[in-house]
Amino acid sequence: MSLVDETGVTDERDKQRLRIWLRLLKISRQMEAEIRERLRVEFATTLPRFDVLAALYREKDGMKMSALSAALMVSNGNVTGIVERLVTDGMVVRVPVSGDRRAMIVQLTDKGREDFAHMAKVHESWIASMLDMLSDQDADVLVDLLDNMQIKGAKTQ
Repeated sequence: MSLVDETGVTDERDKQRLRIWLRLLKISRQMEAEIRERLRVEFATTLPRFDVLAALYREKDGMKMSALSAALMVSNGNVTGIVERLVTDGMVVRVPVSGDRRAMIVQLTDKGREDFAHMAKVHESWIASMLDMLSDQDADVLVDLLDNMQIKGAKTQ
């Protein structure tokens, strides 16, 4: 809720909060663009594909397509196209669910697990280098501040 005085001017505290939001958005977009480019150049892959692999990497026994879509917060259609290409590339397999002819479990192959582990390690180093200007203490404070933020009405993940 904005604090506006009788002349309709927003107070300085609200303006500062808006500057924080804009800076968070700007740095997030810059980092995402850089990560997308590095994934494209170094691994000939995309961020959505990386995200699918990451979700499957965390679930050794695989996931139903619907659970994968929910975890990534995208439609089944978006995930289906990515999974199709990953199957073609030998990175994932589809395994039928017994008792449910329509359901499939998607899981990483050994190749997929190995390739993603390498990508994830490189990805982690990219993030570390992008945030290298933060001291350990500053990073701890920033994480604590962000962890303690609660947005009214927002769904928690």
